[in-house]
Amino acid sequence: MIHCRPKKNTYFSLSLVLLILISGLIYILNDFANTRSFGLIFYLISASLITVVILMLLVKMMAGYKFISAGKEKIITRLPLRGQTKTYDLSEILAWDEEKVMANKKEFKQLTVAFADKMSFTMSNHEHLNYEDFVQYLIKKAGKKRVKSR
Repeated sequence: MIHCRPKKNTYFSLSLVLLILISGLIYILNDFANTRSFGLIFYLISASLITVVILMLLVKMMAGYKFISAGKEKIITRLPLRGQTKTYDLSEILAWDEEKVMANKKEFKQLTVAFADKMSFTMSNHEHLNYEDFVQYLIKKAGKKRVKSR
């Protein structure tokens, strides 16, 4: 059985960035409430921009927090933040694809798997453990359902 779970160091780093952004937002709002050393437009734009970035980062972290297991001709997806667990047979896979992108001399890989019930999931090699083992399992067990390279 292959178990893919989120990497702790990735979520730690993202949480640290989130904490810095929240601290910056608190500082800007506190400065506006007490001293107003900048113009109103600065406060409006900076607070709005930081809030949007915080929300986008939170959504990314929550959407990416999933556990995936594969073995015995089944794939089990568990989304703890939604309280959802689904089990799929390999025959329920409609298609799957792996995208590879080179960035900063590192290879970033993202796997997308679509199922017959119109559900899908993505996972990447930078955010999940045992990514390569899961891809090898799919190549071995569901190789015919892989989307042809462009």
